[in-house]
Amino acid sequence: MSKRIPTLTAKPIIKSQVIAPFPKRQRDSHKGDFGTVAVIGGASGMVGAPLMAGRAALKLGAGCVHVGLLADNAPAVDLMQPELMLHKAADALRLPGVTVLAVGCGLGRSLAAQKLLHDAVHSPAALVLDADALNLLAQRPDLGTLVRARKAATVLTPHPGEAARLLHLKTEEVQADRVAAVRQLAQKFGGSVVLKGADSLCATSDGKLYVNKTGNPGMSAAGMGDVLTGMVSAFLAQGMSADDALLLAVHLHGAASDELAKQQATIGMSATEVTEWARWLLNQWVEK
Repeated sequence: MSKRIPTLTAKPIIKSQVIAPFPKRQRDSHKGDFGTVAVIGGASGMVGAPLMAGRAALKLGAGCVHVGLLADNAPAVDLMQPELMLHKAADALRLPGVTVLAVGCGLGRSLAAQKLLHDAVHSPAALVLDADALNLLAQRPDLGTLVRARKAATVLTPHPGEAARLLHLKTEEVQADRVAAVRQLAQKFGGSVVLKGADSLCATSDGKLYVNKTGNPGMSAAGMGDVLTGMVSAFLAQGMSADDALLLAVHLHGAASDELAKQQATIGMSATEVTEWARWLLNQWVEK
């Protein structure tokens, strides 16, 4: 890689470690106690991506979830999940009380998309960046500088191809030294970073490195990253730190797919199913 960073051993993520910071719910709690997520994305032909992220955020515990859609012909309601509140993308960014912004799922790379990302980076809300938000950061170094300067929590969730673009490398170079890649991303942009893939690597804001051992080949399907974005956002909204939210989401995401695999559902596994199993599994972990 272009900048060699000393090798750091990654510690495995352990379930007891990641579930411990998950906040307990009081009997007299209400939706306002669990944060408000706004998912921004959904250019023409890609509306499903932010809807999957929004559904995951809702089902993993966020109090309220808004979805801002960029497509001109975007739906006004999610008939499969009517609890989601749908808006035009720019309107969703201006909503009061949003505690977490998740930007990038199906966003595209248009000028309108760049304006949305620019405005999101300036928000005081916690920020989760995925998919085209990451591609735009690679395309717009000025936005990357703004991301690094943010004071609020920031989480980046690149797959190897997106990581390569962010680091101006080839995907093969990233995969050849994943530890160096994820550490360089964390240093370049600040915040918490997961380099997705088999044995996903998480670099936390305090300089630690973790490897996730849950997950299986059934996760090689569309929408899995959108669901992970929604899960991270949900945990941030409920008051977890960026590091804790990322580690729990990555570990639970893979563990949910492992439960699905036990049902002989590895081939043809869908991201929507992983969301359902993640909710079930989270509740099991919390009860224990």
